Amino acid sequence: MALAVAAQAAAQVASPGWTPRTGDAWVDAWLGDMNAYAHRYRDPFIDEVVRYQGAPRPLVDELLVRRRWAPADVYYACAIAREVGRPCDAVADDWQQHRDQGWGMVAQRQGIRPGSPEFRRLKRGLVPTYDRWARPILLDAELQRIYPNRGKVADPGVRPSGEGPAAPKAGPPRSGDARAARTKPRDKADATPR
Repeated sequence: MALAVAAQAAAQVASPGWTPRTGDAWVDAWLGDMNAYAHRYRDPFIDEVVRYQGAPRPLVDELLVRRRWAPADVYYACAIAREVGRPCDAVADDWQQHRDQGWGMVAQRQGIRPGSPEFRRLKRGLVPTYDRWARPILLDAELQRIYPNRGKVADPGVRPSGEGPAAPKAGPPRSGDARAARTKPRDKADATPR
């Protein structure tokens, strides 16, 4: 049974047809990455949804195993439910009936409009989730403003799964560069011939 679940999860992760359509490309990309994570680390994924999204463990197991949902769909249904104060199974039922409309429409039916404070909280919620998994996450410009001391802003051409062009790497500091100005000059005692 576990092998069948793993095979199904792999098929969902690899499925080019899986698109959450939340209305935010950054959220869509990281939900896709979440599918890959959950395929490999099922128990921490389930623990996250149960503990931090308030979902009953039997419901999470049912959605993942019996209904064969993509893990990110389980996460997002329960995150929306937590945000609007409804049971996860109510949002899950809405998604089951209207998945062809995408998460953006389901969220709107639940009272979360694009760009609303509720939607921004859903989006921000991905960052601490990834932190708890000790999994790197690239922030878009909006989240970079919210978390100014976090890593780099995501390059729009780089997808979280590692597909697409590689992010540019920082080169050595240039003359007059702010990084070069911050470097400490070597003491004369440290200046040994090489």
